[in-house]
Amino acid sequence: MQVRKILTFVDESRSEAGQLAQTPLRKVAVVAVVKNPFAGKFELDLSALVEASAAVGREVSAIACDLMRPFAVESYGKGAIVGLAGEQEHAVAMLTTVFGNVLRDAAGGGKAWISSMTKRGGPGASIDIPLAHKDALYVRSHYDGISLTLPDAPLPDEIAVICAYANRDRLNSRVGGLSKDEIKGIDGLV
Repeated sequence: MQVRKILTFVDESRSEAGQLAQTPLRKVAVVAVVKNPFAGKFELDLSALVEASAAVGREVSAIACDLMRPFAVESYGKGAIVGLAGEQEHAVAMLTTVFGNVLRDAAGGGKAWISSMTKRGGPGASIDIPLAHKDALYVRSHYDGISLTLPDAPLPDEIAVICAYANRDRLNSRVGGLSKDEIKGIDGLV
């Protein structure tokens, strides 16, 4: 796919509620703004978008992993904003298991399904990408997200495809539930 631009975001929190974190919470997101071949027309077969998502995923996840250094990825999320001449389904086609598996591989594996968000929008659109633990969805301490605003994307005939990672739980997380030390890693849930 033709990539017009790459956008990167880093959000690093070092304290919360006056409590300094021994390890900061780093959340990163990388956006590939790609040409939408189906903008302005209905196409029944969206497999070309699904197939193309692997290469896009390799590029954005590699950049995201570089931005995470020196930290390892513990949680992930994905998303897309399709331009106004496209359908939300075009964005969804870019985020299927094909894209997800590339993100998992880059993150060093993962058993849990990857939370996602898609929508239609134009330049200046914002989106909240949900994050969850990469190995067990029920690890409540890792329920989080990263908010992005895309200043120059997507144009009407584009799709902004997003990979997001974080290195740890929320700062001061303390609402209980399964801890990351209790993950069994059997089914992606616990």
